[in-house]
Amino acid sequence: MTGRIITARHGRPNLARDMRIAAADYGAWWSQYDASGLHPDERPPQSLIDLAGGATTVLSSTLPRAIETARHATQGERDVPADPLFVEAPLPPPPVPFLKLSPTTWGVISRTFWFLGYAPAGVENHAGAWRRVDEIAARLAGLAEKGDVLLCAHGYLNWMIDRKLRASGWRRAGREGGNHYWSWRIYEPKGARENAGMKETPAAAE
Repeated sequence: MTGRIITARHGRPNLARDMRIAAADYGAWWSQYDASGLHPDERPPQSLIDLAGGATTVLSSTLPRAIETARHATQGERDVPADPLFVEAPLPPPPVPFLKLSPTTWGVISRTFWFLGYAPAGVENHAGAWRRVDEIAARLAGLAEKGDVLLCAHGYLNWMIDRKLRASGWRRAGREGGNHYWSWRIYEPKGARENAGMKETPAAAE
């Protein structure tokens, strides 16, 4: 029987956001974010620990915050392969002069520009990220043939994976935490629970 696909967002990174920077400085801040591990106070919810414990396969992105999230979720009891295929979709500094805003606000603006097609030379564009998500979904589906698979990755990438899986024969069967740190989503092949005579798992906290 095909297992489930579970995607989880990393915990809170150890990097401050309480500052105002120019768009030109956002690239350097984002590089620091990518290099950051988790805040030392971060702990996964028990629900994610339980999902990791029942997974046949656990994977992560190669970014430190995702690697550490997987380590916390598995309580350090197993090796977790990390693959750059699962890194976050890019957030290039947007071409907006003069303004100084928080990194969080620049992230929203950057994502909007990128979504609309802005990608400097050497940066993966929106269409390229969707092609990567196609590959991710196929890999996760293949691994799920052996049992539950948990991917510890990133917020926007997980959102893209959600759209791809739901469009290709998978049903979101449960979730917790919306799209916040430590949030997770569970996917099953459509009809899996009905064929087993079970009701759909109600969605957890949005």
